[in-house]
Amino acid sequence: MAATHNFLAFDCGATSGRAVLASFKDGSFTMEEVYRFPSGIIELGGKYYWDILAIYGHFCNCLADLGRKGVGIDSIGIDTWGVDFGFVADDGSLLGNPRAYRDPYTDGIPEEVFKTIPRDELYGATGIQILNFNSIFQLYAQTREGFAPLRYAKHILFVPDLLSYMLTGNKVCEYTIASTSGMMDQSSRQFNKGLLEKLGVRSDVLLPIVQPGEKVGVLRKSIADACGLPQVPVIAVAGHDTASAIAAVPAEDEHFAYLSSGTWSLMGIETKAPVINAESTRLNFTNEGGIDGTTRFLKNITGMWILEQTRKVWKAKGRDYSYAEMEAMARAEKGFASRIDPDAPCFAAPADMVEAIDTYLREKGQAVPQNDAQYISLIYHSLADKYRDVVEMLRGFADFSIDKLHVIGGGSANDTMSQWTADALGIPVVAGPMEATAIGNVMLQARAAGLVKDRWEMRRMIAKAFSVKTFNPNK
Repeated sequence: MAATHNFLAFDCGATSGRAVLASFKDGSFTMEEVYRFPSGIIELGGKYYWDILAIYGHFCNCLADLGRKGVGIDSIGIDTWGVDFGFVADDGSLLGNPRAYRDPYTDGIPEEVFKTIPRDELYGATGIQILNFNSIFQLYAQTREGFAPLRYAKHILFVPDLLSYMLTGNKVCEYTIASTSGMMDQSSRQFNKGLLEKLGVRSDVLLPIVQPGEKVGVLRKSIADACGLPQVPVIAVAGHDTASAIAAVPAEDEHFAYLSSGTWSLMGIETKAPVINAESTRLNFTNEGGIDGTTRFLKNITGMWILEQTRKVWKAKGRDYSYAEMEAMARAEKGFASRIDPDAPCFAAPADMVEAIDTYLREKGQAVPQNDAQYISLIYHSLADKYRDVVEMLRGFADFSIDKLHVIGGGSANDTMSQWTADALGIPVVAGPMEATAIGNVMLQARAAGLVKDRWEMRRMIAKAFSVKTFNPNK
């Protein structure tokens, strides 16, 4: 009888995290969520931090639960959001909590950096779109502040690598998470220390970059003993959550675009090399690391954020709709003709999203919705139109045809949105799996264990294990 292999994925989001246990046997696998925990931002003295010790505590609680139940674990993998990092001292001590990307201390910092490193030069070296919270801007801001943890640090570790260090005592810097920093040279796939040196920022705190699948180490003996477990290996999976999610796209071949759909939408293609030119700069595309040395060439799009904030306004007024109700409402007003640009700055963080939509439409000379259903229809159609426009942009960069759009993440459960997107794009939309990030995490552990050989075998196995829905465009 074939052995069963169990892999534990810690999948940490910006508001909550969870642990998922996957069991592999005879070329198939099942998954089960075994633990869930909060992971929020805390403010102290005007600075915003991630409570990394609380997250670590939840990891240990989960491991102890599994130990009490006698669950065998072959390995552990960790994925999180990008760009943020913590500091480790020369003696191995943790130097405080990591600063959070929502800390406004980087407001205006890119413009200061561009006085030394012009915008085009920075993008040309790193291929990363300019966002004020990129790691390079955070380090520059911390240097200007005289931030003590940076001053006394031996190394910086990005959040998934920091959590791996806390579990094992070993330090690595994984490729996909490092690629989000705005400091990695796209040609060498190592850090461009010269950029930091130009800015007067320490570069000696950066570790060499390793590829996904590297073994970080094993659980510290103290943790293993306390949890009733052996010293389980910890694997550096695709540490950036979107990289893990894209690894789980159940595509048959390279002829696809992907949409990781949630509060924000990440839409792109998988390329063999970064795409850095005047047009990608102008259109604000980014090049982030993928598995097997691939690049995730993508664009960040405002996603269901607009609907969630609109729903928040309605809920405050006593109108609370379920997702199923909102889908039905959108279909009832499918013909509502007004449209917004979801990426317009006015929708980034308005006090009242409904009012922001109304103001935008009036300024554009369009009809304002007369009921809640029309707002939902407007948002769905506007997102579908945005996806169509971005796919057209991607076709201008791809050296292959884009024949399908794979939608993963929470938004893949919205059948109406998937159908309208297929109609707008004129190509099939394949929706699912929802839990792509955790799936990619455990699949990379299975690969490290020798159970699968490459991303295409991983994707074939995922396609068999999870049901997806295909939405063909209505002619």
